[in-house]
Amino acid sequence: MIKLVVILFIALTFETVGVISLKKGLVTLESPKNYGTAEIIRMLGRGITNKYIMLGVFFEAIFFVGLLMMMKMGEVSFVWPLTSLTFVFSTVAAKFYLHEEISIVRWTGVILIMCGAGFITYSEEVKERELRPTPSLQEHRL
Repeated sequence: MIKLVVILFIALTFETVGVISLKKGLVTLESPKNYGTAEIIRMLGRGITNKYIMLGVFFEAIFFVGLLMMMKMGEVSFVWPLTSLTFVFSTVAAKFYLHEEISIVRWTGVILIMCGAGFITYSEEVKERELRPTPSLQEHRL
């Protein structure tokens, strides 16, 4: 489980950097004037030439590789909920890197996400303990 948690935190770091990069890139794009084909193609062109957007997509792809590794190593019901910790990482990065104002209600949500991740991690530890073979009485006497 230690290996999975290490991959999780590395992957979440990459996703956070990706999200922050995407945000930086997207705020520089002007909104489309209409939703015609030519305007959408121009918008896509501006997006794929924006270094922050491309960096964000790159880091999100690395996160996805980490997610695939974690899914192979663990159960979906364990791995997927833990990826919600990206909301914690992203909120902290938004506060300190993008200088966003985070309300007390949002911080409360972040704390609840952390509690949920803690419960999920604890449930995995309990499961592993239950699966360990219990020593027989004879082994205790030796």
